[in-house]
Amino acid sequence: MKLELRGITKRFGPLVANNHIDLTVEPGEIHCLLGENGAGKSTLMNVLYGFYQPDEGEILLDDVVQHFAGPGDAMKAGIGMVHQHFMLIPVFTVAENVMLGHEQTKFGGRLDLNAARAKVREISARFGFDVDPDALVEDLPVGVQQRVEIIKALSQDAKVLVFDEPTAVLTPQETDELMAIMRQLKEQGTAIVFITHKLREVREVADRITVIRLGTVIGEAQPTATNVELASMMVGRAVSLTVDKKPATPGDPALVVKDLSVIDPLGQIVVNNVSFEVAAGEILAIAGVQGNGQTELTEAIIGLQPRVQGEIVLDGKPIQGNSVRKVLDEGVGFVPEDRNEDGLVGEFTIQENLMLDRSTGEPFVKGGNIQFSYLKQFAEEKVSEFDVRTQSIDEKVGRLSGGNAQKVVLARELSRDLRLFVAAQPTRGLDVGSIEFVHKRIVATRDAGVPVIVVSTELDEVAALADRIAVMYRGGIVGIVPGNTSRDVLGLMMAGESPEQSGAAA
Repeated sequence: MKLELRGITKRFGPLVANNHIDLTVEPGEIHCLLGENGAGKSTLMNVLYGFYQPDEGEILLDDVVQHFAGPGDAMKAGIGMVHQHFMLIPVFTVAENVMLGHEQTKFGGRLDLNAARAKVREISARFGFDVDPDALVEDLPVGVQQRVEIIKALSQDAKVLVFDEPTAVLTPQETDELMAIMRQLKEQGTAIVFITHKLREVREVADRITVIRLGTVIGEAQPTATNVELASMMVGRAVSLTVDKKPATPGDPALVVKDLSVIDPLGQIVVNNVSFEVAAGEILAIAGVQGNGQTELTEAIIGLQPRVQGEIVLDGKPIQGNSVRKVLDEGVGFVPEDRNEDGLVGEFTIQENLMLDRSTGEPFVKGGNIQFSYLKQFAEEKVSEFDVRTQSIDEKVGRLSGGNAQKVVLARELSRDLRLFVAAQPTRGLDVGSIEFVHKRIVATRDAGVPVIVVSTELDEVAALADRIAVMYRGGIVGIVPGNTSRDVLGLMMAGESPEQSGAAA
């Protein structure tokens, strides 16, 4: 099925999110929609999917003009969407999620779950998904949950499939698997719109690329275009894709972690006897496939894990067992890996979120009263400094794009008097321009003499930032290697091989 968008315009008050956008996607084509966060990519796809009604323009499928009053109409017409944040019910089974909204019944009006199970098995077999139709979604890894989203779209015979930032929550291995799935769909004639800002992925699978900036189509590019050319089209200026940093000049060990273990609510050891040090003025990157204890390790440092054994010492002072409030008050900045769940309050404004973990005393609160004039000035300065794309500091954070929401978290955490900075997946969901900005700020924090821990599943990011790299596997540290260790060696260590086995330098 051929998809064509003609002159699509969508306004939100004075903001023009989409400005007369034209886009054509042929059957059996992967068409990448590339642009910064807030460029208008997701808005355009929400218009296509019936979430929004266009103010101008029209949608055509096989040269027939369509009018979608909602997502149901779009799905009936053959359009499916795999969202960045999954639209699944965690306590439902795979089969129940797949049939949700399209329930089949049998004699007596009972739900025909067997038909849904059969559909899941048929699609899984066709694409090699290996998804159990009776598994609860909440028990599935993130990569498998995404496959459920794809099965759900394909079960409605989608001929046009939109992937909206589909790799934002995936590990490198899961990303490779998704690329293979997209190629299979392409070979079967599906028209695919792939929304992303990751240049490596664009060049790997795209047949054509359309670049959007500030709601307007800037132009088309071929996958043969260089990363620098694509990045410059996205942000409208030259972008450095490498981190410009001088060699570290580390001081004395500032953070000392010794024999640290974390036990989960089921009694399982998820961090196993981990020891390491981070010196003042260095970046220790923690690499590993998601789910090998990195999350629990950072939560233990910040005070979020209740069952911790071992020692965590900051500047000679034990901090294990302290409340999160007390740890933060000791000068620890923390960027959680899930900004929506743990970093922000979506219904609060930007300025309210910027004072979240400093709401008990001066300068934001005095005599029990919020100092609104100071807060307003502070928020406006940080919005400007961190290039948060917003109409107002009074905008609710939940309405920001993922990249702009992350900038709010970083602005808050990097604007305190830091003695330790811990950043988990600091650029997850960010575009190249935002990534460049965040990396510069992290390096500047190191250069100011602060010890920095960066947890990332992106090997490019690990290699770009790290002065040293600790690789985690099944809750333990396989080894700590220099920052210039090759991707091949790191990949072997992430699979459990020791530095000696994988050929890492001593």
